[in-house]
Amino acid sequence: MSLPAEKASELKQLIHQQLNKMDVHGRIREILAETIREELAPDQQQLSTEDLIKALRRRGIIDDVMKELNFVTDNVDQELPTSPKQPACFTDRQSTLLKKTNIDPTRRYLYLQVLGGKAFLEHLQEPEPLPGQVCSTFTLCLHFRNQRFRSKPVPCACEPDLHDGFLLEVHRESLGKELNKFDCWFFCNKRINAFCVHGTVLALERQKTAERERLFLVYAKQWWREYLQIRPSHNSRLVKIFAQDENGINRPVCSYVKPLRAGRLLDTPRQAARFVNVLGYERAPVIGGGGKQEQWCTLLAFLCRNKGDCEDHANLLCSLLLGYGLEAFVCVGTKAKGVPHAWVMTCGTDGTITFWESLTGHRYIHKPINPDGAPLAEQPKPLYPYRTIGCVFNHQMFLGNCQPSDSVEVCVFDLNDESKWKPMSEEAIKSVCAPGATTSLPPFPPLCASMIDASVTSNEMEMQLRLLVSEHRKDLGLTTIWEDQLSYLLSPALASYEFERTTSISAGNEEFQDAIRRAVPDGHTFKGFPIHFVYRNARRAFATCLRSPFCEEIICCRGDQVRLAVRVRVFTYPESACAVWIMFACKYRSVL
Repeated sequence: MSLPAEKASELKQLIHQQLNKMDVHGRIREILAETIREELAPDQQQLSTEDLIKALRRRGIIDDVMKELNFVTDNVDQELPTSPKQPACFTDRQSTLLKKTNIDPTRRYLYLQVLGGKAFLEHLQEPEPLPGQVCSTFTLCLHFRNQRFRSKPVPCACEPDLHDGFLLEVHRESLGKELNKFDCWFFCNKRINAFCVHGTVLALERQKTAERERLFLVYAKQWWREYLQIRPSHNSRLVKIFAQDENGINRPVCSYVKPLRAGRLLDTPRQAARFVNVLGYERAPVIGGGGKQEQWCTLLAFLCRNKGDCEDHANLLCSLLLGYGLEAFVCVGTKAKGVPHAWVMTCGTDGTITFWESLTGHRYIHKPINPDGAPLAEQPKPLYPYRTIGCVFNHQMFLGNCQPSDSVEVCVFDLNDESKWKPMSEEAIKSVCAPGATTSLPPFPPLCASMIDASVTSNEMEMQLRLLVSEHRKDLGLTTIWEDQLSYLLSPALASYEFERTTSISAGNEEFQDAIRRAVPDGHTFKGFPIHFVYRNARRAFATCLRSPFCEEIICCRGDQVRLAVRVRVFTYPESACAVWIMFACKYRSVL
């Protein structure tokens, strides 16, 4: 069967004009039905969808339309052996932030349109932006079968003008029965709310999921009763089996952790720790105000917000360390003054216990103190900030601390000793936390490469800071003379600071000091002030710098032959996270 030329032309025009409307599919079928009625024999059965697609492809309509469509990809650097092509997303033709790509007409796709939003209320708690200040925006983030998308940001409103389209690729190996079932997870940045759209989910599978979760809850209650019997009764301990996510759903804590491979975005475990460290820290606010609440974000929500609580940082770092093949656990306990806290622990093959602080990137070697040792014996002084520990867990294990004392400094981390650590059944954990065990667990998304141009952003921030400093000095009645060469000489120091934060190794400081000595003439004084940020707002950074008396002394330097310098260096990480180093410096002639 073939389509007449006039019908083919009309169909192609319809696709071009109606591509972004909801009734495209219906209109196309109407035209095809017209043609079929004209050409089908009276005794011939109704043609299948495959016959219609073949007819369109023979006329070249599908190929022509696909060539003229513009799609863009969100840059996801992930090893995907089953999907060599990156996912595509509809956007405005004027958008240049994302890379254009073509789609493969031999593959199956699902086109999803977002036509608006209602009842977005969280932004109402924020103060109105001042004149000239950038207003807050909403961004819709989407995760579909290892593909991630992000909509264009729109100004915050109760009914935001969210109009965007996403082309979701359904992989070849998923065709057939698996095509009838898919999970598509959304997260709207700023809304702090995720929701799941399901295709066809069999009722039997839902019943199995509910039964597994019910049995695990029964087992968890039994485990808790047994733990209370063997735990010392004189003190309470922070043992957390379930945690509530951003949807208000209670999930086993083990489900928040899973081995996560970063592809080529992160090369070492310490670089992964640095990446987690530069993600922002913020406790989840309670809607309507009234204080803070404990909330553990799913990984997609945490990555889309680019900030979260200590538990979110610890879960992500533990997942990355597991991906690097380390034996890693999330630790739940307290810091000074009994403040609840979560951090990461790795167990070496030689028995070395290392604590990883996900909020700072610092690492600490645990050397237990012997409480029964001689009074005069020198005991190691702990450098870590942790005080007590109640439990540890990862994606396969959960262990409650049942030692006489829950103080970290005297704890023995022999996790195989059931007299010190009471384990949960690994089979019980696997029944609800293993991949595909339940339909209620959100899938882990891949990490996205940074979309920040480090050089351009560094230059822009540096120019903005120069302007802010000049204006500030002008208000004080001071002139400003910048020395470009001195600014350039500050670059090695900033690179050295970031390298030290990542590796805990100091390098390159000798060359920097030698260059500064050569650049500062005899009889002159040099002063420098480095500072670190995890955001790219130059005005906000400048205001913070002025609160430091050392930095203010440099910016407001008075004297003879005063020369100023500033250098900005932006280091990018996945998910558009970044570490921003700024150094202000001055040199002037010393007058006795």
